[in-house]
Amino acid sequence: MLVAGIDSSTQSVKVVLCRAEDGAVVDSATAPHPDGTECHPRHWWEALNKAYDLLERADAIAVAAQQHGMVALDEDGEVVRPALLWNDTRSAPQARALVGELGGAGTWAERTGSVPVASFTVTKLRWMAENEPENARRTASVMLPHDWLTLRLGADGPVTDRGDASGTGYWSPAEGRYLPELVTAALGHEPALPRVAGPAETVGTTPWGARLAPGTGDNMGAALGLGLREGDVAVSIGTSGTAFAVAPAPAADPSGLVAGFADATGRYLPLVATLNAARILTSAAALTGTDLDGLSALALAAEPGAGGLTLLPYLDGERTPDRPDATGVLSGLTTSNATRENLARAAVEALLCSLADAVDHLAAQGVRPRRTLLIGGGARSAAVRAIAPAIFGTPVTVPEPAEYVALGAARQAAWALAGTLEPPAWPPAPATEHTAAPAPDIRARYAALRDTPTR
Repeated sequence: MLVAGIDSSTQSVKVVLCRAEDGAVVDSATAPHPDGTECHPRHWWEALNKAYDLLERADAIAVAAQQHGMVALDEDGEVVRPALLWNDTRSAPQARALVGELGGAGTWAERTGSVPVASFTVTKLRWMAENEPENARRTASVMLPHDWLTLRLGADGPVTDRGDASGTGYWSPAEGRYLPELVTAALGHEPALPRVAGPAETVGTTPWGARLAPGTGDNMGAALGLGLREGDVAVSIGTSGTAFAVAPAPAADPSGLVAGFADATGRYLPLVATLNAARILTSAAALTGTDLDGLSALALAAEPGAGGLTLLPYLDGERTPDRPDATGVLSGLTTSNATRENLARAAVEALLCSLADAVDHLAAQGVRPRRTLLIGGGARSAAVRAIAPAIFGTPVTVPEPAEYVALGAARQAAWALAGTLEPPAWPPAPATEHTAAPAPDIRARYAALRDTPTR
């Protein structure tokens, strides 16, 4: 039997068709999404339709999609406005206001597992209520991107899962329920919200009779696709950067640095997200007049520490730490170190220092890394793979490049077919191991720049 996994991300849709018994990929497809921080959901559907021939070969399907996106619908189920995506930071003032109004950071962490920042759906609802009151009044229901696509594919009704619900800011991972008073405080009235399905539940059928699994958020899909176990920490370098781990109990970090999400299996997924990740590399490549492979070669030609150059890579604001209005800073520039090689090296080291900070935040919440896995498009960089162990201070495992979010969705679809207590045990992807001498001085210099006032 065949299963299809869909990864509907910020930039594109990826679909993999796999054998249900072992996860072997037999076909795949991709199509782009419009760039930007808001998007009408019809563009996701139009992109997915380019893979419809592939989907029609599947016996079961699941969707994993970008977390947090606000899909507001009217009484007729029509989209009220383009979806505000996770990387839209316009609701940063509303995030701060909600935290202050409703008990402070500690109360939010205790109740929802997270302290909301501009990425979270609840803050976007407040922004709409304040800036587009007519749209807010028209909003009869609110969904997430994966919920909307699952419904379009044939779900019996609006449905989501624990993992994606835990990123809204109005669902409690610890209690396993919505907190309607929080969504009402944000929007001004209580909208209808999707039912939260069990991890392996069948939630509907497609027009051609394929089962639909609940789907999940992209990070939860990646954890399922990687087969993460307790003690594994995944560091993903995509449009955003993330560090996450499977845990047996919910996290509640009052600092707001760690989001206490649920995963797609009934467990938990403490996660740290950065707004800037792979685009640090693409921006540095443009500055140095080369492509990503050229940037990697330049970085590897420079000495560790980039001749004293340090980059604070908050090019588009930042989520962790919560600095939505921040900009990038290049420090230590002199006539002797102003080379393309050092700039390239500083960019790679900055990206990895930011993500190493994320792993440290997980450790502060009780995660004890047994191994670190490096995934995402940025992990394809030879410089990233070579330098990462020095910055993280531990060996790094790099699984073979694959669409792990889509694979996780496919594995969930296979789980719905199997009806077992645990997901099917698909073989792990081939991986390479990378080691290097730790470089604490680079991280110390980065931390000093990061903690300089006004940054």
